[in-house]
Amino acid sequence: MKQKKEKALKPSLRENKRYLLLEKSNKKEVEKAILDYIGILGYAKASPQFIGNNILAINRKETDKIRASLNLAGILVKRVSGSLKKIKRWYVKI
Repeated sequence: MKQKKEKALKPSLRENKRYLLLEKSNKKEVEKAILDYIGILGYAKASPQFIGNNILAINRKETDKIRASLNLAGILVKRVSGSLKKIKRWYVKI
């Protein structure tokens, strides 16, 4: 019996992401900062994912909360972008 492939989501149903360029941060430090300041529910809503070393992808609606929690923890957010291509350009410049 053949298994069916899952269909890709329509663009209108996909989650819009924002990409944060962080200054020299550890994955554990970032996760701890988010959990400490906005909790488990906020963490789930933001659905943070690390892309590379210093790039964090988050849900667009939770950008302000994540930036605030990282700022309170002393982690500097250098840049926020809506596209991964532009944030990678900034990552190369720095």
